[in-house]
Amino acid sequence: MSKAKLTELASVIRSKNSGPYELTLDVIFKDQKSYEAACTAKVINKTTVAKLYGIPETDVIGIVEFSPAYAIKATIVRPYPSGALGETDVYGAQQHAPLLDLEIEV
Repeated sequence: MSKAKLTELASVIRSKNSGPYELTLDVIFKDQKSYEAACTAKVINKTTVAKLYGIPETDVIGIVEFSPAYAIKATIVRPYPSGALGETDVYGAQQHAPLLDLEIEV
């Protein structure tokens, strides 16, 4: 088996607000084969997300695999509430970068 970067397998990798206290990380894969490889590898999991974002696993609220869209969604606790003093991304739209170098066995 070989490895591929998530950026090669996904057409969309994004982050967004999931309310003022949570961020959602979305990965939408290019095709069913790529999606199934990611689901089988289970590389997008609470442990991996926690390590990538430097947060405790308890701050990873959930991981959802959504087959109809070939998507995996992870929701985490925001380090600062949206719009709070010290918060740097009110929309949560710039928080997906740690996912970009993630590799998956295909």
